[in-house]
Amino acid sequence: MERCARLLIETDEENSGFGALRGKWLEQFPGHERLFVELGCGKGRFTAETAAAMPGTLYVAVEKVPDAMILAMEKIDRRGLENVRFIDIDAKLLTALFGENEVDRIYINFCDPWPKSRDAKLRLTSPGFLRLYADVLKAGGEIHFKTDNTPLFDWSIRQFEEEGWDLSELTHDLHANGPVGIMTDYEAKFYEQGLKINRLVATRTAQSRSLSQDGEVPRLRNASLTDARGYEESLEANRRNGT
Repeated sequence: MERCARLLIETDEENSGFGALRGKWLEQFPGHERLFVELGCGKGRFTAETAAAMPGTLYVAVEKVPDAMILAMEKIDRRGLENVRFIDIDAKLLTALFGENEVDRIYINFCDPWPKSRDAKLRLTSPGFLRLYADVLKAGGEIHFKTDNTPLFDWSIRQFEEEGWDLSELTHDLHANGPVGIMTDYEAKFYEQGLKINRLVATRTAQSRSLSQDGEVPRLRNASLTDARGYEESLEANRRNGT
């Protein structure tokens, strides 16, 4: 952690360290043209390879699991990448960390499906989070979403559409004709085991609802994902479907 200290954005319990950066990320880290955010970077395979491919982009990796974040930071340090910073916060605090219209792109890779209806608001593609993203993304800014969990993906498509996002590059089998793009560690494992990967790009439009303009969403009801309990269940579902 000491060796990688330069890569970590420190905050205290009050998150008071955000003030100097909010709305000023590219100013505080000159030499970068765009600001990308990854929610849940895990061990950092996707983080490192994506940042290396786009040296002119400032890449902020958000991760709530310190042990995983340290491994990711070590990957960045070994590669000598200077366009990545890490922060240990909950995604619900994004509007405290980033100003309105400041972020160009958000990556959400293989997030927790939170299958029970009572937990639906915790899904990173729930309406409450989508409205939060709309506040920090620029007009035309994008969310790149990947998951192995088809029930979560199909539910998320409905949320994006109802919240006014434009969808493109939508697929239920990203790697049908061979590996496509940069993979996460989970994704590489799933691909080797024959599990299909779902992916879409959601673009913020003038119709995208936001927290600042439209407020928080009502309580979600009847939002359970009955066959979305985890990897084994998703794999078995694919097997039953002959895939």
